[in-house]
Amino acid sequence: MTDTTRSDALLQRMMAFHPKIIDLTLDRVHRLLAALDHPERRLPPVIHVAGTNGKGSTQAMIRAGIEAAGQRAHAYTSPHLAWFHERIRLAGELISEDALSALLDECIVANGGEEVTFFEITTCAALLAFARTPADFTLLEVGLGGRLDATNVVDQPRLTIITPVSIDHQQYLGETLPEIAGEKAGIIKRGVPCVVGPQDEAALSVIEARAARLGAPLLVHGQHWHVAVERGRMIFQDENGLLDLPLPNLPGPHQIQNAGAAVAALRHLGFGEEACEAAVSRAYWPARMQRLKHGPLVDSAPGVELWLDGGHNPAGGEAIAATLSAMAPRPTHAICGMLNTKDIGGYLRPLAPHLQSLHAVSIPGEANTLPAAVTAEAAQAAGIKASAATSVATALAEIAQDDPNARVLICGSLYLAGTVLRENG
Repeated sequence: MTDTTRSDALLQRMMAFHPKIIDLTLDRVHRLLAALDHPERRLPPVIHVAGTNGKGSTQAMIRAGIEAAGQRAHAYTSPHLAWFHERIRLAGELISEDALSALLDECIVANGGEEVTFFEITTCAALLAFARTPADFTLLEVGLGGRLDATNVVDQPRLTIITPVSIDHQQYLGETLPEIAGEKAGIIKRGVPCVVGPQDEAALSVIEARAARLGAPLLVHGQHWHVAVERGRMIFQDENGLLDLPLPNLPGPHQIQNAGAAVAALRHLGFGEEACEAAVSRAYWPARMQRLKHGPLVDSAPGVELWLDGGHNPAGGEAIAATLSAMAPRPTHAICGMLNTKDIGGYLRPLAPHLQSLHAVSIPGEANTLPAAVTAEAAQAAGIKASAATSVATALAEIAQDDPNARVLICGSLYLAGTVLRENG
C-alpha cells in the first residue's frame, strides 16, 4: 500500500464528529448528501446487499461475475481489514490515496461541523466517488442492519439481496430473529426484486410480509432457486434452467448458499453461464477461511497449515465448524481474539469438537477487545483446552513448538484478521 498518512489523519479527525460510533438514523446522511448535491441519485444501477453472514462473500462473487462479462462495478464494503481503501472500489480498482483524501476533505467541508458518525460520512464519500466515476453497476454492502443503515438511501436500486439472517448486534437491531429480520428487510423497496438466501422460517415470514406490502417480487432460496452439491459440482436451478458449475473457490460449505444467491442475482440481471461460473470460481474475499501461504507469520512456522477467518457470531462459528469437518483430518488449534460485544460462548461451542487447544489473545489497538484471559475462560467453559497468549506470533510459536505440523486457525474478529494481514504483509 502507498503512504496513507494523509487519509489516515482525515479519517482520525472524522472519528470525533459524533460522540457515538453507531447511532442508527438516516437524518444526518440525508442532510450531508443534500449538501453534496445528492450523489445517491446519480449512481450506476445499484445492487444492495444485507444479511447477518455472507454479505461480503456474496458481493465479491457478484462482482467477479460482472467483471468476467466485461462490465465494471463499483463496490462498497465494511469493515476494512488492513487499509480503509479496501472499502471503496471504483470500477474494479481500489480507490487511490489521492482520490480518497480529496473526497474526505470535500465531505468534511460539506458537513460544516455538524454531528455525523464515521460510517455515515465515509459512506457519503463513497457514494460521491461512485457518482463521478462511470461503471455498469454499484454494489453496496449494508454496514449494520439495513433499515437505518447509511447505505439505505437509494430509492430505486436495481436489485436487493438478503443473505441468511441470524442473531447478532442485538443492542442495535433487536433481541429476536423477527426483529432483526425486520431491520434487514428495510432495504426492500417498492417494486424492486429481492433475492433471498436460506432463512429461518421466522425471518422469512417477516421478509415476505414487507415484500408483499411493497409489491417487491421475491426470488427465494428453496422456492424460486435451488442450489446443491452433486458429485463435486455445484448444481444451481431456477426458472431459467439448470447450471452445472464448479464448487466455489471460497472454502466452506456455507459458501454454496452464498454462491447460490450470487448466481440467482446474476441470472436475474441477465448474465449468462460464463459470468455465473466466474462468480463461483474467481471471487476473492480475504479473511473468510483464507489459507495464508506467504509472509513472516507463515515463515515462522514452516510446517504449520495456517488459516485466517473473521467470523465472530454463533452462525460464523457454525460455518467454520462445518468447514473444518469437510477438511482432511489434522490436529487443529485456534488463536482467538474477540470483541466484548459478541456472544463468545455461542461462537465457540460449535468449534469445541474440532479444536485440540485455543490460545486467546487481546486484539491490538482495539478498545472493545475482550481481554485474552476472559476469552480463555470462555473457551474452557465451552470445553476447549485454553490459555492466554501475549500475541498471535507468540501463540503461533508455542503451537508450532508442541505440534510442528498442526493446522492453526486465527479467528474471532475481522479486527484481529486485519491486524494479522497487516503484520503478515
